[in-house]
Amino acid sequence: MLTLDCHTIREIEHQPRMWMETFRIIEARKADIERFLAGNQIDRSTRIVLTGAGTSAFVADTAACLFMRDGFDRARSVATTDIVSTPADFLSPEDKLFISFARSGNSPESVAAWHIARKFCKDARHLIITCNPDGCLAREADPEKDLVLVLPDGTNDRSLAMTSSFTSMLIACLLCKNIENLPVEKNRLEAAAAFAAHFLEDEVTKALQQTTAKDIRRAVFLGSGALKGIACESHLKLQELTDGQIMCSFDSFMGLRHGPKAVINEQTLVVYLLNDDPATRRYEYDLIDQVSKENRPAAQIIVSLTPSGITEDIDFEIDAPASDDLAVGDYKYVPYVLAGQLLGYFFSLSKGLNPDKPSVRGTISRVVSGVKIYEY
Repeated sequence: MLTLDCHTIREIEHQPRMWMETFRIIEARKADIERFLAGNQIDRSTRIVLTGAGTSAFVADTAACLFMRDGFDRARSVATTDIVSTPADFLSPEDKLFISFARSGNSPESVAAWHIARKFCKDARHLIITCNPDGCLAREADPEKDLVLVLPDGTNDRSLAMTSSFTSMLIACLLCKNIENLPVEKNRLEAAAAFAAHFLEDEVTKALQQTTAKDIRRAVFLGSGALKGIACESHLKLQELTDGQIMCSFDSFMGLRHGPKAVINEQTLVVYLLNDDPATRRYEYDLIDQVSKENRPAAQIIVSLTPSGITEDIDFEIDAPASDDLAVGDYKYVPYVLAGQLLGYFFSLSKGLNPDKPSVRGTISRVVSGVKIYEY
């Protein structure tokens, strides 16, 4: 298998271990987390804003769906980039808890959004989940009002692309949501880690790498519900790791028909991230059949918890190891993103790029630059 010993592949491969290290950190901070939530009367009726920029915003998108599913009816995702540019359109004085995701905590929008939220929502509290103890966001947090959770050093990805930081921040947030039930959550997370390890087996990585032999110039990632956030993150991984040489998009299965399906042609890779709800799958199966017949893409990949039974026109399918713990946990969809991460890595190599620094012209960087913050 063609590989390059670089940060990117190591950070993809160590995710199962990082998830369990993240669990141990949350477990050690259990009393602090419970005190923070109880002391600020945070419950399922609380107005919660989950926020971040770029990949961190996609963590928020994914987590918000899982919060809603668990009865947090007033939880929503708002990117820090939206908070900074148009706060009045997105914030309310009634917003009580902000959950902020930040790999470095040094992005200008991350810090600015924290300051703006404090002005617009004076009674709000902030749960900051970051991978960098020395970042501006972690250092500027108010210890009287905020709780900062710093994840294992290995999650602070050295590569340009966020990989283990994305999944570990998402898992940390879900563990906080389920803080009262950690022993059960540990079993469920271990099952998710086993699913992630399956993506790293030779059979799967070789199949993903073989896709690079095809003339792929576009890619579309599809997911329903919480998997739409995973699809969004996946499309970014392939696009940024190929320096935009493969243009990528994402959508829900149902949404694709409403115009976006036009991008799929004979040079397109389509990755289907299947939901495990049988009712949802009916719509997903119909869409797969339609795309195969009408668009005839260059390659099609399915990622699923259970076998789809679809064989015609599908290049290959990645299924999870059977597990009762995986089937009922919040973490079951997190491993799906490894398909996008590995595809990004292999296509980056195939195009002669360095996955750690794929941007040849330097137009994108590990920490965003060129942002001027204005006072409100």
